[in-house]
Amino acid sequence: MPFIKLEAGIIDKEKKEKLISEFTKIASETLGIPQEAFVVLIKENSMDNWGTGGKILSNVLAEREKK
Repeated sequence: MPFIKLEAGIIDKEKKEKLISEFTKIASETLGIPQEAFVVLIKENSMDNWGTGGKILSNVLAEREKK
């Protein structure tokens, strides 16, 4: 059973449905495995749980918005 995992920030339900559908479709076509065999997991993370450049991602994004 192929497993696809995406870790990202908070995603609305409609975007999750599209991601799951498209990931499954492309992986199925590429690997020649039926779509029904795939499991897709979307793990959502708060921007406070990510860091880049030694800073919490929520702060980095807030700084970018100010510019």
